[in-house]
Amino acid sequence: MTLLGAHRTARTPLDRAPVAAKLGGLAVLGVAVVATRGVPAALGLLAVPVLAAVLAGLPPRATLRGLLPVLATAVLAGAYQAWARGWGPAVAVVADLLTLVLAAAVVTATTPADRLLDTLTAAARPLRRVGLPPELVALAVALVLRTVPEIARTVHEVRDAARARGAERDPRVWLTPAVLRVVGRARDLGDALAARGVVD
Repeated sequence: MTLLGAHRTARTPLDRAPVAAKLGGLAVLGVAVVATRGVPAALGLLAVPVLAAVLAGLPPRATLRGLLPVLATAVLAGAYQAWARGWGPAVAVVADLLTLVLAAAVVTATTPADRLLDTLTAAARPLRRVGLPPELVALAVALVLRTVPEIARTVHEVRDAARARGAERDPRVWLTPAVLRVVGRARDLGDALAARGVVD
């Protein structure tokens, strides 16, 4: 459940690659996902992060387990697309979503957080001209990388509790407390940042 933001120590070519190159590759892949159409193109782009995950030595079982929430969302989106537009667009939507999430997971798994934030801060320096501190941009990215697995863990814990009571099939039983816990943590985080003068 902690696929994103979970760096592990390894010595693969991707771990040794420059952070800027990995972020640039992620950006190019994202543009390609948006710009291309059709099932062959979508599956071809999905092969890129799959090969990168193999090259990076990501454990297959843990990676698949971390992708389960994303896969569930992709299946729901694909089902709607299949109903509205047909199976071709449905397969493309599922493949595109998995491509982006898996590529981001490969980058975070092969890049220490401090190096990632330093690179993002340097890349965001031009934004200072429009009044946006680059350090704040890097902090926002760090919070996203930390928050995504926390949200997934919260949902997992609440669903386990609902399953223990035999009420997992009713989404209202676990979705409402999960949302309340996530919102509560977000408010606590916002209060902590405000207390330190990071945000207003």
